[in-house]
Amino acid sequence: MTRLVPRVCLLAALIAATLSAQPAPIPQHLVFTPYRASGIYDVGDTVGWTVTPATSPSTYAFRWTIRRNNAVVLKTGTLDLSAGKAAIEIVADEPAMMYVAVEAYEDLSPGTTGRADGDASRFIGGNAGRNTGFYAVGAAVAPTKILMSAPRPADFDAFWERKLTAQARLAINPVLTPMQTDVPGVEMHMFELDALGSKVHGYIARPARQGRFPAVIQLQFAGVYALNDGAIARRAAEGWLVLNVDAHDKLPSDPSGNVPRNYREVGNTDRETSYFLNMYLRDSRALDYLLTRRDWNGKTIVLIGGSMGGQQSLALAGLRPEKISAVLVCVPAGADTNGDLHGRKAGYPDWRPDDPAVMKTALYFDTVNFASRITAPVLAGIGFIDTISPPAGIWTMLNQIRRPVEALPMIESEHDNLTPDKGRICPTRTNEILDVVRRGGTFTPKVLE
Repeated sequence: MTRLVPRVCLLAALIAATLSAQPAPIPQHLVFTPYRASGIYDVGDTVGWTVTPATSPSTYAFRWTIRRNNAVVLKTGTLDLSAGKAAIEIVADEPAMMYVAVEAYEDLSPGTTGRADGDASRFIGGNAGRNTGFYAVGAAVAPTKILMSAPRPADFDAFWERKLTAQARLAINPVLTPMQTDVPGVEMHMFELDALGSKVHGYIARPARQGRFPAVIQLQFAGVYALNDGAIARRAAEGWLVLNVDAHDKLPSDPSGNVPRNYREVGNTDRETSYFLNMYLRDSRALDYLLTRRDWNGKTIVLIGGSMGGQQSLALAGLRPEKISAVLVCVPAGADTNGDLHGRKAGYPDWRPDDPAVMKTALYFDTVNFASRITAPVLAGIGFIDTISPPAGIWTMLNQIRRPVEALPMIESEHDNLTPDKGRICPTRTNEILDVVRRGGTFTPKVLE
């Protein structure tokens, strides 16, 4: 008993420290109620929101801007809440995403003298993950009719076939290093594979029993970091053979390696030198290795990932369509990379639109151009106010897939790192589908009507 007390005290201290480290909720001064709860409208409809003060009335003055695809300004105004509510609305005239930015610009509290534009330090509140008095709302207008902003390169397929053929000539040469895990009933290894121009690294985990298992390939979001080996072990404990693939040529346990922090810009003026070329090839090589494993059940391979992990998942599903059973992605990045040239705000990898060589290269790594090759059912979570993975690009990508897809609207969600609570519907739905597939069922997308 005397040995237990210090442990209990330590645990209590750790919990208290964790709770104290949680950021305080961002105050909400405004409430937005969409005219349509789904956030989806048709061309010719009035798209709009009723705006009311939150429980604590705001003393700020707000102005708003409606932008088509977060790029083309359509309408501006200020909020007049003197009657207890106001409206922001516009008639939709073409398929697009509507993005409305609502910004505090003056403090009207008694005793204040207002403020000069550009000084956001005095404002608090917001619904988009920023405690600066900034709010955003979004809506989709006939989203299944949003067209490609730039044509697919004529030699897109030939380029990638050459790369995959060259990689196929190389031996995989897997090197497996056993790892310890605290998750019972799981066997885990670190792996290294030879790929064209680089090496693939990651973790592989499986139930520690005889059998052949359905497989999940987990691809990684942007950044340079050590992979979460505990999460992959827990997934394996459910009954999966799991490959967790590092996005970079480094050990998965290494938080940095020799990876440049600006890796997304490396070589981006030429498709032969783009950092994303070897990244996508590494993903394909991880699949090559999985196909050699005797503990794979021979039929089920699900790709999962968020943001840049979703980008890689969609690219891999397009590169190797005959091998993939399902693609489950949340706020996938890398779509509509030339959008800034065509009245749409592009997102990650944020390649420079003022450099023609960069824009030409980007099309060979754009998920929109892989989508027509995808044959597996796809789930894609879409944040309607996402500025990192803009929703117009995700819809454009989905519209190129020739099979049913499940578009999962998250009408209040920015990118998942900014508004995680509003994006939880996507990982929840992902886990539901994985549970069905693991039990031998089939993922049938819920198609929006």
